Amino acid sequence: MSFLRTVLNDTNIVIHPPGFYIIGFETFPFISVYFIFLSFVYVVTVLANCLVIYVICFNRSLHTPKFLAVVNLAVIDVILNTCTIPSMIKIFLVKDNFIPFNLCLLQMFVYYAFGSLESYALAILAYDRLIAICFPLRHNSINTMQSMSWIVGVTWFIAIGAITFTTGIMTQLSFCNSVIVFSYFCDYAPVFRLACNDYTIQWASASFLTVLLLVGPFTFILLSYVSILATVFMMKSLDSRVKALATCVEHIILVAVFYIPILTIFSIGFYLGLIDPDQRVLSLSLASCIPPCVNPLIYSLKTREIKIRVLALVRKSKIGTQPTNPPKNNPFRVDKTQH
Repeated sequence: MSFLRTVLNDTNIVIHPPGFYIIGFETFPFISVYFIFLSFVYVVTVLANCLVIYVICFNRSLHTPKFLAVVNLAVIDVILNTCTIPSMIKIFLVKDNFIPFNLCLLQMFVYYAFGSLESYALAILAYDRLIAICFPLRHNSINTMQSMSWIVGVTWFIAIGAITFTTGIMTQLSFCNSVIVFSYFCDYAPVFRLACNDYTIQWASASFLTVLLLVGPFTFILLSYVSILATVFMMKSLDSRVKALATCVEHIILVAVFYIPILTIFSIGFYLGLIDPDQRVLSLSLASCIPPCVNPLIYSLKTREIKIRVLALVRKSKIGTQPTNPPKNNPFRVDKTQH
């Protein structure tokens, strides 16, 4: 085992390989078409979310609790897709599917940390809708920039802290047999299942974090919408009911796009083991890459305040690129027909 690095920890020898081989897409037909699609998804993700971040950051009138939650989601979306899509495209173009051990742990950390933050970000947007609809008269006093900053900061602390612990305990595992990971990135469960020593702690941590970082925020969102629906049906005016519900439609779509595929894959694939490995890789990659792409298109850029400023930005850029023609009635212009 000259290729292995051994670390002596008390009386236990922990064996770390130089790295892992990612082979998640090797059995798929027409894989080139899928990677072209992923390239398009990544470009849209970066451009759309960066546009949202730019518009909110450089317009002081948008420095409100609601748009702090929106820009939080946009930052998470960019980092989440940057963590996985470029590495998948690199594997396809360069045919290099090897990832060093430490880089594998880093990718694992970033993916799960920002996947968890995506879950919390959707719960924060549900909180904003809850306060706006259920407590309209106290909205400005409850949902302040300070309180929203605290909420966002706490979610980042919880997600990063939990994933740091979960990723850190991966260093206690020994990989003395296979180093082939059947996934599209350094996925947590496919990696720890390669270990040749006991991985009960890793399995328990994954189960706990699924509840803490996915089921918990999803339950909060469901309870928020129960309260919202109860408040809406107490409104006397039908027009008021329609307007209140209309402000929630886009957010409900975001929640459905993110949670339904993820929870289905984790419950059927991780716990029951009933999903085909090929289907799991394809489904999980789509479920992870599509939400950061559609979030700004469905929600952020359709917000009236952002839409107005984006259109103004487009008009300003068009005016700046138009050629300046000299005025028709120029008194200094020489009329050749007079000579």
